[in-house]
Amino acid sequence: MNQTETEFAGLAAALTNAGKDVEAALDRWLPAPAGLQGRVQEAMRYAVLAGGKRLRPFLLMQSAALFGVPSERTLRAAAAIEAVHTYSLVHDDLPCMDDDDLRRGQPTAHRAFDEATAVLAGDALLTIAFEILAGAETHPLGDVRAKLVSELAGAGGTLGMIGGQMIDIEAPVHAFGVDEVIQLQRLKTGALFEFCCVAGPILGEAGAEHERRLRDYARDFGLVFQITDDLLDVLSTTEKTGKAVGKDAEQGKATLVSWRGVDAARAQAKELALRAADTVASYGSGATLLQALPLYLLNREN
Repeated sequence: MNQTETEFAGLAAALTNAGKDVEAALDRWLPAPAGLQGRVQEAMRYAVLAGGKRLRPFLLMQSAALFGVPSERTLRAAAAIEAVHTYSLVHDDLPCMDDDDLRRGQPTAHRAFDEATAVLAGDALLTIAFEILAGAETHPLGDVRAKLVSELAGAGGTLGMIGGQMIDIEAPVHAFGVDEVIQLQRLKTGALFEFCCVAGPILGEAGAEHERRLRDYARDFGLVFQITDDLLDVLSTTEKTGKAVGKDAEQGKATLVSWRGVDAARAQAKELALRAADTVASYGSGATLLQALPLYLLNREN
């Protein structure tokens, strides 16, 4: 096994372990179904405890490790970002949005429950994320907690994920060029990745220079993730991805793959992955997994 294969094996194990830790934390912190409101609590747990790659919590945990953030603080922020990500998936899958029947290899929340319950479950996951971040256990300094809350609100709002989703909805009726596609992807997908990466230096009180460096890393990483996701939509199967494929072409949406073709898109993803890895090289061995992750995505199957 060469060095790259060894690094990837270590990365895969680290992703699995981080996912288990975050899932256990979410299991503890999500409300247990009880009382007349129990159905929406059950739907929250159904959506968020269904597995998944847990890339966003992993990024946050690796970013925080660079600055020696205590594990409990890191885990709370990681759980919060996974709750926000899952809320976005629950709402994304609704009939009024992408109308998907399958997510993470199981029926989507509105299929397993009903549409109204899925809407409320998504709302509740978003809300609990801010409850977790605002808790004194996340950081003893109120200014740090407030900065985390503000950063996540920006990443999830109209200048972030929600704005990107709106552009995506409009995409089929517009002749988007490459610049518009990149903007869409930076907002819809990349903004939450940026939060994950800057949360580390925020929690570690490391300063603006580290926030800028990790934000640059996140922007390249986010495009690598989106390009490889678009490649899966074109080239993979539902069995491998755990969700519907071929949706972009069916809905007439422009992507970097549709604009540049499979080979050129792969080449761009590799270039971005190498640049992302170089961006965090100055952190030394502590950033080994952050360096490996964008390269690992190049060969993802789900």
